[in-house]
Amino acid sequence: MMEVGFSFIHWLINSSADSPFIFGWLVTGSLGVLALVYTLLKWQNKTSLNWIKAAAREKKKVWKRLRVPLSHHQWTDDYGYGPQPSTCCVCLHSLIPGQNVSNKAALSIPVHRCSVCGVAAHFYCSGSAAKDCKCVAQAGSDHVRHHWSERWDNMDDNADMSAFCFYCDEPCGVPFIEASPMWHCLWCQRLIHVKCHMIMSKESGDACDLGSLRRVILSPVHVKVSGESGVNGVLSTIKNELASIRGQMRRKRNRGKNGNAQSNSGKLLLEDSVSNPAKNLVNGLVVKKLRRDRSIDCLKKVSDMQNGVGAPKRSKNAAFNYMKKYSLVDLPPDARPLLVFINAKSGGQLGPFLHRRLNMLLNPVQVFELGSCQGPDAGLDLCSKVKYFRVLVCGGDGTVAWVLDAIEKRNFESPPPVAILPLGTGNDLSRVLQWGRGISVVDGQGSLRTFLQDIDHAAVTMLDRWSVKIVEESTKIFPARESHKFMMNYLGIGCDAKVAYEFHMMRQENPEKFCSQFVNKLRYAKEGARDIMDRACADLPWQVWLEVDGKDIDIPKDSEGLIVLNIGSYMGGVDLWQNDYEHDDDDSFSIQSMHDKTLEVVCVRGAWHLGKLQVGLSHARRLAQGKVIRIHVSSPFPVQIDGEPFIQQPGCLEITHHGQVFMLRRASDEPRGHAAAIMNEVLLDAECKGVINACQKKELLQQMALHLS
Repeated sequence: MMEVGFSFIHWLINSSADSPFIFGWLVTGSLGVLALVYTLLKWQNKTSLNWIKAAAREKKKVWKRLRVPLSHHQWTDDYGYGPQPSTCCVCLHSLIPGQNVSNKAALSIPVHRCSVCGVAAHFYCSGSAAKDCKCVAQAGSDHVRHHWSERWDNMDDNADMSAFCFYCDEPCGVPFIEASPMWHCLWCQRLIHVKCHMIMSKESGDACDLGSLRRVILSPVHVKVSGESGVNGVLSTIKNELASIRGQMRRKRNRGKNGNAQSNSGKLLLEDSVSNPAKNLVNGLVVKKLRRDRSIDCLKKVSDMQNGVGAPKRSKNAAFNYMKKYSLVDLPPDARPLLVFINAKSGGQLGPFLHRRLNMLLNPVQVFELGSCQGPDAGLDLCSKVKYFRVLVCGGDGTVAWVLDAIEKRNFESPPPVAILPLGTGNDLSRVLQWGRGISVVDGQGSLRTFLQDIDHAAVTMLDRWSVKIVEESTKIFPARESHKFMMNYLGIGCDAKVAYEFHMMRQENPEKFCSQFVNKLRYAKEGARDIMDRACADLPWQVWLEVDGKDIDIPKDSEGLIVLNIGSYMGGVDLWQNDYEHDDDDSFSIQSMHDKTLEVVCVRGAWHLGKLQVGLSHARRLAQGKVIRIHVSSPFPVQIDGEPFIQQPGCLEITHHGQVFMLRRASDEPRGHAAAIMNEVLLDAECKGVINACQKKELLQQMALHLS
């Protein structure tokens, strides 16, 4: 292409006197094409907005006739991360600030997003929003009804151009002249033309089957509100009624003053988004500008909020909703809902964003956010009477270990298998289970739906869990101590643990500097480069000795680190044991597996060796395999267990097999992957029908995992 361009320029320079004339026509034609493209894009955006408005008007006409259970929107502040709807669902005007607002200032303007259905509104319009969000608890209903709503997302950010109406199979999302607007169901995610809905409702009713994710969605007809804590329940009821009456009075007042067309351009009440309900009794901030000045008003109010007038992230409706307690009723015996745990601190700023997207695809009742105030017990309590369910953990390997510990303490007769949506830095366990290396595996709404479908068809496998007994010898200052930890992935002592420990201490001191996976890896590499020069663990062969199944193992003199492996991924995807690589000791060692109740031990020659392992320029030295590993330490050494580092005082680390847990592995395209998924379904059906019991199913799954892995 560059040669063609240079040839064209050379021709223009060496051509006759008509070349300036030809060049001028080319420039004019290019500008004309750009102007035409710009005009078409503006026309498409305008047509899409008119479509949304038409769909909203049609919904208001038939809403009472639909008789769909409704709920209040759960508003949270959203400062523009990820794709956003371009239109306010209340005033039907653009959410994009005007041209007189800079890009930096525009990012600081809060937009209220519903954490349940994903619609957006100006922060001063959300208080007037209609009660039309999907109801998550509909116990007592015979079936789920379609909850039709407008598509508020920007047309350019969705795959609507290739979607079809599920009634007439005609394209949706193509704004031709005289084409019918469309709705989409908040439960099954199907699209339908407004004109087709009228025909369908008369022919077959409005029952919803929850779509392609029906087997993982917790149906709202089996969920009921079991109560709210103390006075909070009464306050919630009073608050919701007052909000509804206040919104009706405001709309009537605006219609009386300005007419229906200008009902949203008069006085608008700012909905304070304080998460503490006791502080939310009065909202008095008034917007008095016309629509063309709203962007400047937004900036003034954001400044007031940042100075203490307003507040933070969760609105009052959302705060009261999180106080509700739900219970499951009349769940079918073969139901297998998906229980989701999200670690909001993992993956930088992706926790709340992912939480909202999962709420839109699933029932928000089955999605739980983990933190200092709430652990996995809240979700496990909800499913305590469900015999068969599955768990999705959105976080790093540490979050997975947290959830597995909580599941083990419950002593389920048939423990739920666990899938992983990786949000951590290394994500080694999710790599081994074929769930990917990071959040990029679910980039986009369609990809997240596909990810959930893969969980529905995943194969159940086993994962060994190991108990680590940590013994510290008595000193003049401290007495002898003994503690226990669990290991799933690996244990390291020496140079790799030192880098992890320095990284951990730096993150503890300045957590705000560790906001993304990419930045974390850069800082981790920086600590590794520093250790190359220090070589603080060069004396490891003389201070540490290794015992495997009662036999002493010689540690090479150039070793600076020992790593005990349970899975075939270390430090973000490095295969240290290398089953597929030809070794000189192939006759003495067997293939590594995560469910053979055997550990592997390798050694590395320093931080520089670790760097070469990362890029595939070297391999670790294999030392031993065994079922009981003891590491004796004669001086303080850094140790890490599944990425959690600490300083081991003189003493002993003893690793023994603790048990096995059920994990979900994404079915591969190979015949064995599909065979494993099908056999899992057969075993589960057999247990449901009483042909086999839980213990027999576990034994069969273990044998199947060994032969089909």
